[in-house]
Amino acid sequence: MAKATSKARRAVVLLSGGLDSSTCLAVARAEGLEAHCLSVDYGQRHKGELARARRIARALGAAGHRVVKVDLSAFGGSALTDAAIAVPKGRSEARMARDIPVTYVPARNTVMLSLALAHAEVIGAEQIFVGVNAIDYSGYPDCRPAFLRAFERLAKVATRAGVEGRPLRIRAPLLRLSKAGIVRLGTKLRVPYRLTLSCYDPIRGRACGRCDACRLRRKGFAEAGVQDPTQYAK
Repeated sequence: MAKATSKARRAVVLLSGGLDSSTCLAVARAEGLEAHCLSVDYGQRHKGELARARRIARALGAAGHRVVKVDLSAFGGSALTDAAIAVPKGRSEARMARDIPVTYVPARNTVMLSLALAHAEVIGAEQIFVGVNAIDYSGYPDCRPAFLRAFERLAKVATRAGVEGRPLRIRAPLLRLSKAGIVRLGTKLRVPYRLTLSCYDPIRGRACGRCDACRLRRKGFAEAGVQDPTQYAK
């Protein structure tokens, strides 16, 4: 893994503590970037991922890690922020691909990228890494290429760096990879997947094994031919 130096190019990495964002951090480090991780406490029910993010940032040699609180549970509208909405369990892949699920958090990635944009301007970062994926995923609108292109255009006109000719790049290196492809890439980059938590509804700190995130994660490890180190609830 590349080591950061005082002269290294800087990047902000949105780090949730899950499989995809951790792999993104490993990609940034492998490119020799000084990675400054940003996690968001947005009122999610599965707050355990924030503790995982801290451990992953240390394990992968991030230059810094900070957690910003923005309470999206004030609006609700998602099974991830509203305890009154059940997290879907046991859905088939066909059902997952059919519509946008109740685990979609309105404007979450827009808010997170905006926070990352502010952080990047302050520390002089050139790039923002985000672990969105348009394949083997639940069809969230803010994980699609059109959203990322639009946000990059916004960043160019909405920041001092952008208008002064130093636009920030939005990097989504996992966008076109299957979950198996992500697992293979992360394994090659020595991502400590045992530390990650993808589950939407953990049970006493262990993955439920039945939510969409768990099912896609399990499928990814199986198809990649890599042993799944996830601790699942019985």
